[in-house]
Amino acid sequence: MVESSHSSTARVEQDKSKELVIGVSGASGSIIAARLVRYLLESGHRVHLVASKTGKMVTHDELEVADGTRTLFPDMEHENLTEWGPKNFYAPFASGTAPIDGMAIVPCSMATVAGLAHGISDNLLKRAGEVMLKERRPLVVVPREAPLGPIHLRNLLTLAEAGAVIIPPLLTFYQHPGDSVLEQVDYVVCRILDHLGISNELFQRWGSKT
Repeated sequence: MVESSHSSTARVEQDKSKELVIGVSGASGSIIAARLVRYLLESGHRVHLVASKTGKMVTHDELEVADGTRTLFPDMEHENLTEWGPKNFYAPFASGTAPIDGMAIVPCSMATVAGLAHGISDNLLKRAGEVMLKERRPLVVVPREAPLGPIHLRNLLTLAEAGAVIIPPLLTFYQHPGDSVLEQVDYVVCRILDHLGISNELFQRWGSKT
């Protein structure tokens, strides 16, 4: 199996502190984004967080955040975390000149997938993803939709061909995770971190000792 250039570069630089963009769109699955951001901050990485308007609404609903709360994850204040509004195109990562190491969009709605696939960057989240693609930097897309229709699949293929890594938040079974939702979340976060070039032991890997 041939490893992608993005993945190879990521593994060489795994132990370096990184500056990353995490995008949250309006699909379900914000618990994955919350776990990912918390892990990155606890591991010493700098995080730029941007959510679409619908992404913030869905996140607050799923995580039971009080109405009127301004920040996406109010329990996660940190000196290495900066949150940007969805229309703030003055964010540094709206330009390829910013030294950003990679981006993950989690969860990623089909509207965001379509926008990225067709170069429609009408908010900061999509613009940041567009920058990652044109600059050939790691972009991980975590699409949340079922079933996937032909248009969805074509758009995902377009993104994969442009260099994005597509990681659907699928369940895992070979490590016998039992009934724990958090173990399933950690598996998805583990795979995202792998493709952002960040060492982690969130999940027992295939072939490792029990």
